[in-house]
Amino acid sequence: MTVVKADAYGHGLRQIAALLMQSGTDIFGVANLNEARDIRAVGRGWPILMLGACLPDEVERAVKDNVMPTLSNITEAQCFSRVAKKLKRNVSAHVKVDTGMGRLGVLPAKASELLDAVARLPHINVIGLYTHYTSAENDAAFSHEQRTSFQKLTKQLEVNGHTFSHIHVNNSAALLHEPKTFYNLARPGLLVYGVLPHGRRRPPADLKHNLHPALSWKCRVSLLKEIPKGTPLSYGNSFTAPRKMRVATLTAGYGDGYLCSGAGQARVLIGDHQCPVLGHITMDQMLVDVSRVQNIKTGDEAVLIGRQGKLEITANKLAQWAGTIPWETLTAIAHRVPRVYRGGQAA
Repeated sequence: MTVVKADAYGHGLRQIAALLMQSGTDIFGVANLNEARDIRAVGRGWPILMLGACLPDEVERAVKDNVMPTLSNITEAQCFSRVAKKLKRNVSAHVKVDTGMGRLGVLPAKASELLDAVARLPHINVIGLYTHYTSAENDAAFSHEQRTSFQKLTKQLEVNGHTFSHIHVNNSAALLHEPKTFYNLARPGLLVYGVLPHGRRRPPADLKHNLHPALSWKCRVSLLKEIPKGTPLSYGNSFTAPRKMRVATLTAGYGDGYLCSGAGQARVLIGDHQCPVLGHITMDQMLVDVSRVQNIKTGDEAVLIGRQGKLEITANKLAQWAGTIPWETLTAIAHRVPRVYRGGQAA
């Protein structure tokens, strides 16, 4: 199952879905019904699991669009059963077990009771069972507790006669660190786009050499100026030049998704140099120190994420500078930023 929620982690849902349909994806994981409809607009033959909860007024649309719901309680199941009966449809669903995430899911102690109750409802069939690690990239001890709880439950359910077409636990981080819960379905998200979930647990070393980010993010130099020592820059005079400097204005800002919290830490690549971002990042522009860049001119490329020469800024590194996580860094990239798809299989 390929997770393509949040506009395929900022990469562009329809284009990424089209490529994945050519590349062996069996099931798509989405957060809402609009994402499901975007996938259906590209191709109609793939199962789709909604990883979020359906609101009551969304149930009929989910049934009509043949989107598999995630169920956490009997009330949700009853609602789907009623609507499916009215529409003369059958619903395939997945039940989520809450082993510690706390957002969705039935508690392990109540899972068997829920499954028994759903089995008595018409027009609904539970084909999947899953849970979600909270911090597989960081917390081995709590991941062990979650793993043990889910394994104990699956054995109990098997004894009680419950069978499932799909059992799935492993997100990207768990694929790297929790091989005992592979089961027969995995649902990578971040890894699909070539980005490692960064944490205290070390991923296999060969991945760093064989995993390549799908996305590069670039803008342009729009203006160059020489400023004397003591010149204040940006809103609130948030930076004061400690020396004579050459400063470039770039055509990207927080309106494009470049996070303000990166101010004072972030770097961009221009002319094969890492150039510090100066002062507050503004809505449509930012300022960088290009004093060491030779032969720079307006229109030159500035790399926000990606490679330039021998240098690279990863989504993880940009997230670190902004005090956040790569998931936010990627999904924050605004729709006004054009996506250009390259390569022989570009959708």
